[in-house]
Amino acid sequence: MTEKWIKGEVVSVKHWTESLYSIRIAAPEVKFIAGQYTKIALSIDNKLVARPYSFVNSPNDEFLEFYSVSVPNGPLSSALQKLKNGDQINVGPNGNGFLILNEIPEVENIWMLATGTGIGPYLSILKTEESWTTFKKVVLVHAVRYAKELTYQKVINELKDKYGGRLKYITYVSREDSPNSLKGRIPDSIANGVLQKKAGVTISQGNSHIMLCGNPEMVKDTTIQLKNIGLKKHRRSSPGHITTENYW
Repeated sequence: MTEKWIKGEVVSVKHWTESLYSIRIAAPEVKFIAGQYTKIALSIDNKLVARPYSFVNSPNDEFLEFYSVSVPNGPLSSALQKLKNGDQINVGPNGNGFLILNEIPEVENIWMLATGTGIGPYLSILKTEESWTTFKKVVLVHAVRYAKELTYQKVINELKDKYGGRLKYITYVSREDSPNSLKGRIPDSIANGVLQKKAGVTISQGNSHIMLCGNPEMVKDTTIQLKNIGLKKHRRSSPGHITTENYW
């Protein structure tokens, strides 16, 4: 019988900002597909508190990695942020979720749209060779409030160096001016054509699949705009163009 939890050990905690952080964990028994999530848990006040977190690492990496934001009055996210190297942590044994390439129809271009920590599963996918043998162009879009929240720049730059113009990386910063970043919201930029122009890639029924991950409002509003230009939600029983994952 499969154990509910695997005991992992914290390898490192990287603090990107006052509230954003990444945890690397040694737990080699955990199995998942790039793009999936699992639950991680800590004992807080003698009670096990668990929440789902997406993998940022690829399945071939030595350590698991999770990207999180500490939220006010969030007992688990606040406790995770305070972990130190060598601390013990509970990790679910298997990945879950359908934000994975196995579920995506064969298309020319893949769009990966994220807000905040929703970029995590896309980085997991893009670290695999499979994503680069499947699509002609990958458009990675990351929307944040402040420029300092545009994290994982080293990973993204390494991917850009490796795959050249096949990777289009577009950022949105909503609460301050940031060079080279768009302002406003993702759904509005789809409606007025700004996002497609910035990417130099068109969104169409014939050549595109769009993955949405992050703020439920972004996911909902972007889905509406994509439907307005002829795309539809993807289901196994009815293939479409939009795959979504809400991030809280």
